[in-house]
Formats: sequence, C-alpha cells, structure tokens
Amino acid sequence: MFDLERWQEIFETISKNKLRTFLTGLSVASGIFILVILLGIGEGMKHGIEKEFQSDAANVIYVYPGVTTKEYKGLNPGRSIQMKNEDYEFTKRENKDELELNSSIYRIWSGMVTYGKESGSYRVEGVYPDYQFLENSSMVQGRFLNHKDIQESTKIAVIGNRVKIDLFKDSDDVVGQYVEISGIKFQVVGVYTDPGGEREESRVFVPIKTAQKVFSGGNDVDLLSFTLEPKDTYEEALAASNSFTDKVETYLKGKHTVAPDDNSAIRVNNMLENTKRFYDLMGMIKMFFWGVGICTIIAGVVGVSNIMLIIVKERTREIGVRKALGAEPLSIIGMVLHESIFVTSFAGLTGLISGLILLDLAGPLIQTDFLYNPTVDFNVALSTVVILIVAGALAGFFPAYRAARIKPIVALRDE
Repeated sequence: MFDLERWQEIFETISKNKLRTFLTGLSVASGIFILVILLGIGEGMKHGIEKEFQSDAANVIYVYPGVTTKEYKGLNPGRSIQMKNEDYEFTKRENKDELELNSSIYRIWSGMVTYGKESGSYRVEGVYPDYQFLENSSMVQGRFLNHKDIQESTKIAVIGNRVKIDLFKDSDDVVGQYVEISGIKFQVVGVYTDPGGEREESRVFVPIKTAQKVFSGGNDVDLLSFTLEPKDTYEEALAASNSFTDKVETYLKGKHTVAPDDNSAIRVNNMLENTKRFYDLMGMIKMFFWGVGICTIIAGVVGVSNIMLIIVKERTREIGVRKALGAEPLSIIGMVLHESIFVTSFAGLTGLISGLILLDLAGPLIQTDFLYNPTVDFNVALSTVVILIVAGALAGFFPAYRAARIKPIVALRDE
C-alpha cells in the first residue's frame, strides 16, 4: 500500500543530507556500472570467439606438416615434413566409417589473379568438394567444385566475394567469365561468402588435382582437414575426436619417420577441443568479472549500511517518541528498510542504465578479433535489479534491527 507520509519522510531526510546521500549512492552506482561493463566485455569476448569459430566447421580437425625438432632413427632434426596424396587417401580409407567430411589442400600462397585490367594477389587453394562445408562457406552465385571437376582436372575456379569485388567491381556478370591465375586461364563457376569475413573471402578455390598439375605440385599436399560423424553428446564427440587425432598422428609420424614425442613435425588442430578450452576459459573470466563487480557492490552496500546507522543514531529520539506512541518494531524496521532500499535501488538503477547506454553506444564500434559487440542481455540486467533490491535490504536490515531494539525511555533521554 502506498504510504505518502513515509515517502515524504524519506525525501525530507535525503534533502537534509544531500552530499552524504549523493556520495553513498555514487558508490553503489559505480559498483553496478562496473559490473555491467565487465559483463558486457565478457559477452563481447564470447561473441568474438564465436565469430572466429564460425569461419570453420565447429568440429573440424586440421593436420599440418612442420619441421622435426628431434633426432630419430639416425635422421637429424630440422627436416621439413611434406605430406602426400597417399597420406590423405590412407587416412580417409582407414577411417571411412567415422568421417563425415574430408579434404586435403594444396596451397599457392600468393597467386596472381587477373581479370581484364584488374589483378590482385590471393591465396589459391586446391581442394575437394567437401571443403565448402569444412570452411562453412555459402554460395552467393553459381556453384562450388564437384567430384567431376576433380576427376577430370578441369580448370574452373570458385572465387571469394572479396576477390569478386576487387576484380569485377559492381558487375554481377561473374559466373562463366575467365580469370588468369599465374598466367593460366580458369573459368569462374561460383562466388562464395564466408562468416569469417574478408580475410576468408580473399581466396580462390580450384580442384586439387588441377592445382597440383598446373602449379607443379606433384603429389604434395599442405593440409588435411576432417570432420567426424555427429555423436549424441559432446563428451562422446570429444572422445571420438581425440581418438581419431591420435590415430592420424601415430600413422603420419610412423610414415615420415618422426619421433613419437615430436609435436612440431606433425601438428594437429582439433577445433572441438579448442572450443571447449575457450568456453571453459570464458566461463572463468565471467565468474571473475562477476566476482569483481559483486565485491564493488558490497563496498557500496557497506557504505549505505554505515550511513543508515548514522541516520538511526541521529533519529534515536524520534524513534523513541514513535515507540512511546505505540509504533510496532516492524513499523520501525520498515521505515529504515524503505529508505535504504530506495537509496540503493535508485543509485544502482542509475549505474545500470548508464552502463547499458555506454555499451549500446560504444559496443557496435568495437570490432576486434576477440571482442565483438559487447552487450548485456535482459536476464543479466534483471539479475542486477534483483541484486540491487537484496543489497538495499541487507544494507538497511542491521540498522533497522538496531532501531527496533531501542527502548523508548532510553531514546527519549538521548541528546
């Protein structure tokens, strides 16, 4: 029930101690503001990591060759490992029941691509048809490579949207046109887009056998990529993924005479395992942010509690009169709690709204690799409101309880 006299008392008390109330409220507002900003940064880091992972399939496994760092079976360290077509074929054949998608990749890091008077240096990759889904790419024009292109070693190319803009400008007449890659003509059959952005769209895909033939690649491959069949649970998927990577590592190290503990010669990047690590890390970071924010709020609440103790002390005589006139202890507790919750909630909401406004204005301007669009969702905002109410009640409870225990005769003698 709305009590006008109670509200008048609260505002009268605040008006008598404007500076004290302002400084107390500022500490609470600062705590909520810091909490909201920290949680927004945590959410932005999560969005950034999700954006990075969107560029590839979530469960993709990459296998790279490297350089040996250990002597093994009479061979010196420092050998460069070169994977071959048979490494890919053997792995695919031996694990055919487990694999969902697979492709080997042959790369030309700086292929000069020319159309008319326009040209640019782009990464050219010889791949299999599955690579579109391994890279999480979508076609915006035409088609991707198919198995017939691989078998016949056709000179066709799929270009990224960034390449299309650079070479063809605003023209949509792309499919069917011919571009030159390092002086060799390829017909464009499709244009793709990638959630990884322009960096991922600055590539040209060609059939791998074509790339190996026309760019003198022989049987060399630079990368193997796989995804496994889906499992019912994340734990099962992670276990199957780790088992597969162990088998691939063991085979390749044996095939290329690499020490079993030489992790630089054959490198495996398991995105599923990396995803778990990142999200575990994000969970710990968010818990840390919550801890810092809560501690800051507690500091503000302690300040409010101290102020309420001072107010109770100042109003001891008034409280004694109220009790002598028949005021119940719950009425006294309600009076103090009401003021405490109002001051804390008002200050906290001010900090909350300020934090949300700052994130709304500045968030879209922050576009880094691992911090993207920091925001705070409705559930988090609602949680902070609950925290405010609880904090206000805690801040006022002990002073209110002390006020309720004051004996009228003692209070009336107070100077």
